[in-house]
Amino acid sequence: MEAIYPLSHLKEMCYHKLLSCGVQKAAANSMEDFTMEKEKEVLETAEEKEVVSKNFIEQEIDKDLAEGVYDHVQTRFPPEPNGYLHIGHAKSILLNYGLAQKYGGKFNLRFDDTNPTKEKTEFVESIMADVKWLGADFEDRLFFASNYFQQMYECAVLLIKKGKAFVCDLTADQIREYRGDFTTPGKESPYRNRSIEENLKLFEEMKEGKYQDGEKVLRAKIDMASPNINMRDPVIYRVARMTHHNTGDAWCIYPMYDFAHPIEDAIEHITHSICTLEFEDHRPLYDWVVRECEFENPPRQIEFAKLYLTNVITGKRYIKKLVEDGIVDGWDDPRLVSIAALRRRGYTPEAIRKFVDLVGVSKANSSVDYAMLEYCIREDLKLKKARMMAILDPVKLVIDNYPEGQTELLEVPNNLENPELGSRMVPFGRELYIEREDFMEEPPRKYFRLFPGNEVRLMSAYFVTCTGFEKDENGNVTVVHATYDPATKSGSGFCERKVKGTIHWVAAETAKQVEVRLYENIVDEEKGKLNEDGSLNLNPNSLTILKNCYVEPALAEAEAYDSFQFVRNGFFCADCKDSKPGEPVFNRIVSLKSSFKIQK
Repeated sequence: MEAIYPLSHLKEMCYHKLLSCGVQKAAANSMEDFTMEKEKEVLETAEEKEVVSKNFIEQEIDKDLAEGVYDHVQTRFPPEPNGYLHIGHAKSILLNYGLAQKYGGKFNLRFDDTNPTKEKTEFVESIMADVKWLGADFEDRLFFASNYFQQMYECAVLLIKKGKAFVCDLTADQIREYRGDFTTPGKESPYRNRSIEENLKLFEEMKEGKYQDGEKVLRAKIDMASPNINMRDPVIYRVARMTHHNTGDAWCIYPMYDFAHPIEDAIEHITHSICTLEFEDHRPLYDWVVRECEFENPPRQIEFAKLYLTNVITGKRYIKKLVEDGIVDGWDDPRLVSIAALRRRGYTPEAIRKFVDLVGVSKANSSVDYAMLEYCIREDLKLKKARMMAILDPVKLVIDNYPEGQTELLEVPNNLENPELGSRMVPFGRELYIEREDFMEEPPRKYFRLFPGNEVRLMSAYFVTCTGFEKDENGNVTVVHATYDPATKSGSGFCERKVKGTIHWVAAETAKQVEVRLYENIVDEEKGKLNEDGSLNLNPNSLTILKNCYVEPALAEAEAYDSFQFVRNGFFCADCKDSKPGEPVFNRIVSLKSSFKIQK
């Protein structure tokens, strides 16, 4: 979102700039050859020409601060607790938190819980966990819109007293009919000109529970001819006899979102209400509410584009149906892109933050390839995680000339790209498991793994030569036979000959059997997300469960959320829901390779 070059880099940039301009003094072999005077000159130039790219929201905030509109920055993330958060919400969370951090301001978490028909404590708890996991620290600033119900009620009373709100008896269908459309102006409610006294009385009776749900509503009195339909006397309060998760049965009238939201922001001294583009047409109503309710230094709404991922399900009604139909095992099923699902699958906060940074902030909606998210998790994990040996489709390899009953420990580096991760000792023996694809009876050209007569390296172990194989009655290979050369032990310095192929393995005697789950997109990417009837076009291969997998002993001790690279098979994470002590279940986070490339 922002590119600020460090001072050292700016020095170097200026140095090379001087070189390109033919400045002889800068043509020395190293930057240490600059004189103190020249270095000072370079640094002053760097400070003057510091390259900072800011998104349009930051530019607007800078303008507001410079003009004295606000003397601080305060943002918020205001979810309605009616479902689990998804990857799109992560962008909003990180954007709002990032802005507060950048400007030395504050970040609030606030639950917009003004609709008790859809809200649950379960969702409140899951959202709090997600926000904390992403690293957005709201400190002690956890708020509930429902705690402001009394103030919202008082604001409504103020509007009535100012002649800016009235109680209406029209039904919801009638209100829609009266509203008109984009080509036809609305017509005024027959109840629009009730006296202030009558409106105050009726609204108080609504509050006292005298009327049934839908019998009466409170509407703002604005302009039924407005070209913006949201300004055509919108409903701001309705009767709803529902038990609220936070306030219980204290209230039977509840504010509408468009009325409540700006008041919540104003009460919390939010300066910039950052929201997505669908609220752009609601901004005039937002401004009307905070103005007519007479808030000082009212907040300012700024809209940005939503984050859309290609062929990914984020809609709550679709996910709810998947859960209810038993197609997924909950809102955190690893095939979904809820934050809880991504966490369960093995994604990291760092990867999601990188993804959000790469997507950036814009004013126009667009879709991002899911492959970019996968790229981010690969980049985050590849130098952090040990590369362990796991066999997902096993076939036994017997080294016939290896001593029977002997087991030795071999040193295996944890990550060749990151020596700081050290090494581990892995047991090796006469009988091993290898991947079925690492042996072929009749190999094609350029196949360098095991086949009769061919020699390969067993990773961090020995050279072995295939001498034969066994099949069952169905023609399936059950055992591969080989011999080994003791002189070729890894780390021995052997260099008399080389082999083209290297395969991984686990010792059969000490291997642990585990369940591994392979995931694909839950929708069929080739056919599109939806069928003609609007139903989801589900991918029948979205989940593959492998129960006959063998891993090196250390992996049996994996605990929930522990993640590893399985050599040649991808990155995997111990499932937090179904793993048991000593019996982990592994979710594949992502495969090792992709055609996706970051555009420079």
